[in-house]
Amino acid sequence: MTDIYAPTPGHHTESETVLESYRTYDAVERAIDHLSDEGFPVEYLRVVGQGVTTVEHIEGRMTNGKAALRGAAAGVWTGLLFGLLLALLLPATGMATVILAAVVFGAVWGGSLGFFTHWSTGGRRDFVSRKSIEASRYDLMVDSEFVDQAREKLALR
Repeated sequence: MTDIYAPTPGHHTESETVLESYRTYDAVERAIDHLSDEGFPVEYLRVVGQGVTTVEHIEGRMTNGKAALRGAAAGVWTGLLFGLLLALLLPATGMATVILAAVVFGAVWGGSLGFFTHWSTGGRRDFVSRKSIEASRYDLMVDSEFVDQAREKLALR
């Protein structure tokens, strides 16, 4: 294991040791969870991603229709929120009508906004994607003072 001499804010020592390296974040997360379950003071751990890159996952094509549907869906929730707030301020007899009108207005407004926003791009970025940050490996670092205790508890897996 390699010692790295870099101060870590909030920790009691200035040296840290690579406890283990993992290929996925899920694996390092499971190790930390195990250490926590075993009573290890996890505030002395740090996860350091090595070889970090940004990855954009393309999820599909975006059309004016899909943009309108997404906008309408967001508008429904916004309309529902405003409808519920308005309904609280109005007499109880008109509550359902106010909420329904707000939801319909929100759907129409959101759908229109989604359509025109996508249409105005002129065909640029006609796809839906999700960005993430990934690393080639994840080093689980521990304050050197706690390395033996952490190794013992990890061996119990």
